[in-house]
Amino acid sequence: MLNRRDAFRGLALTMGMVSVGFAGPVAAALPPLSWSPTALDAEQARALDAAAELIVPTTDTPGAREAKAPQFVDRAIATYLQQPQAELLKSGLTQMNADARAGHGKAFADLTAAQQAALLTRYDQEAAAARKAWKPRHFFSLLKEYVTIGYFTSEPGATLALRYEPVPGEYHGCIPLAEVGKAWAL
Repeated sequence: MLNRRDAFRGLALTMGMVSVGFAGPVAAALPPLSWSPTALDAEQARALDAAAELIVPTTDTPGAREAKAPQFVDRAIATYLQQPQAELLKSGLTQMNADARAGHGKAFADLTAAQQAALLTRYDQEAAAARKAWKPRHFFSLLKEYVTIGYFTSEPGATLALRYEPVPGEYHGCIPLAEVGKAWAL
């Protein structure tokens, strides 16, 4: 099963540093979408939902689905990403479904967890090869990047998976110099 450290290795891979595999049993039963996509069609949204949960699975902290990372990616496609990036993600999700159908006769979200993991591992390897060969960006690199950004900027990601300090240290405005001994330089 993929743990948090493996997920962070996946984040590092997004930045081109290391390689990671995907876990099998984490996405066995895909619930119906609990959200309405704005930029994606229903099949693309289901593929995104399943892939996001494999990229950042539920462990001792919430996974991507519970942190609403798929909704973040959909919203980014609809409102933030430049058209080439948005089209790369949308065509990549469509390709995931086409590859799943070609290999197994089902949409990506309907595959077994092991089949989903195998397909994502293949994309991960293709993305790594594209980076090494200085080829155009593979959709899976962008997908992993936005899923991890969506996860770690969500409330569960920022407060449960990461250590959260709203303001590092306390602020004490006027205190006698004798209490601190020396003044601090900034």
